[in-house]
Amino acid sequence: MRQALRRRVRNINTKDSFKAAVKTVKTLISTGKKSEAMEAMKKAMSALDKAAKKKVIKKNSASRKKSRLAKAIAKLK
Repeated sequence: MRQALRRRVRNINTKDSFKAAVKTVKTLISTGKKSEAMEAMKKAMSALDKAAKKKVIKKNSASRKKSRLAKAIAKLK
């Protein structure tokens, strides 16, 4: 039981970190700050990769999220 609780806490922390990173990128995209969004994208990609590595989310989910963020940044002028 304790191990399950430890894993649950780890999963919640990992999920929170990548969600916050993705949200930061999305807000920068919506405000049109391309260079800052590119920097934040690096952190978001890292957080998504770590979440996928720890099996908090599936590998394809992480790839899909990264792809959609990159596509949105590419649309900015």
